[in-house]
Amino acid sequence: MDREKLSFIVTVLIAITLCICLLAIVFALLLGLFDSRVSNEEVFKQLSPALMTIIGAAVGVLAGAKLQSNEKNCNAKI
Repeated sequence: MDREKLSFIVTVLIAITLCICLLAIVFALLLGLFDSRVSNEEVFKQLSPALMTIIGAAVGVLAGAKLQSNEKNCNAKI
């Protein structure tokens, strides 16, 4: 398996995982917002750090994979 195909597969898997995580967080947010027993402030307090952590980690992994892929391509051309 060549590096480009492997890089593409990893990128797609990370993107799918990010989408699933974001959908779960949005679902939890909507459940909390429309539940009368839960304070809206508490929902945002609980979900905001989780959302930022997941997005930051996914973007970091994608950027690292792309940079590593580009670096290998540049070294191969020299």
